[in-house]
Amino acid sequence: MSDNAVDGDEVAHIADLARIDLDDEEVERFTEQFGEILSAFEALDEVPETNREADLTNVMRPDEVRECLSQEEALQNAPDSEAGQFKGPKVS
Repeated sequence: MSDNAVDGDEVAHIADLARIDLDDEEVERFTEQFGEILSAFEALDEVPETNREADLTNVMRPDEVRECLSQEEALQNAPDSEAGQFKGPKVS
């Protein structure tokens, strides 16, 4: 990958999309860092492929149906509830 795989305009555009204010020095630094990251990914292309195991097995236990909590038990430690439901703070 060439040294200019990512240019400063692309870094500034990405920062703008993320609503991050970067000065010129930070744009330059991130441009270099993005180039190094992309080079590292390019190195992964050189890793030879290997044969994987044909069949993988599930090592998780099977689901078991159990008795669930009653509504009162579920709400007993809630800091606040209303009409049988958890009540949280207003968001807006």
